[in-house]
Amino acid sequence: MTILLRISRLIDHVSEFFGWIAQMLVIVTVTLGFYNVVARYVGRSLGMNLSSNLFLEMQWHLFSLVFFFGFAYILKHGVNVRVDFIYGKWSKYSKALLDFWGHLLLLVPFCILGIYVTINPVFTSWGRLSNGTWGTWELSPDPNGIPRAPIKTMIIVAFVLLLLQVISELIKLWAVLRGQELDVEELHDDATPIRIE
Repeated sequence: MTILLRISRLIDHVSEFFGWIAQMLVIVTVTLGFYNVVARYVGRSLGMNLSSNLFLEMQWHLFSLVFFFGFAYILKHGVNVRVDFIYGKWSKYSKALLDFWGHLLLLVPFCILGIYVTINPVFTSWGRLSNGTWGTWELSPDPNGIPRAPIKTMIIVAFVLLLLQVISELIKLWAVLRGQELDVEELHDDATPIRIE
């Protein structure tokens, strides 16, 4: 179990890293959005075009990345939506049991299904043709737009990161169910060491 908990900690660090990236992307996205608004109104006043579809689409892509990179981070910190007025009154064991089976039976299949149904559209976006050869990748229909294939690929990355974090949570929840000294609330606190007896 000690090795599994170390693997869990490693996955947690990966989720923390991508969560930090998501937080930084919020700042970049807001700054870019501010520029787009100012450029549009100042450009109209001056009779010039100071903005471009490139900046607008970049803002949309960055906004998507905030969510994609934040999924695993949200799960790790336990801020996902749940019915807390019932869940909050349960014992630590009951909480761990519900979370364990919910993650295993619902979240794992959801992640696997998300990866499965996204693979072909992503390959198509990168230019894979029906005969197995490769053509040009999917471009934005707007002038000066950004290619669509990279952002579509991030959908798969998001599901893989979420699946890894689910595995990490399952390991920690299994430790709680086995009676090891690991509180369910502590699962989402990096400062609390995991002690194995």
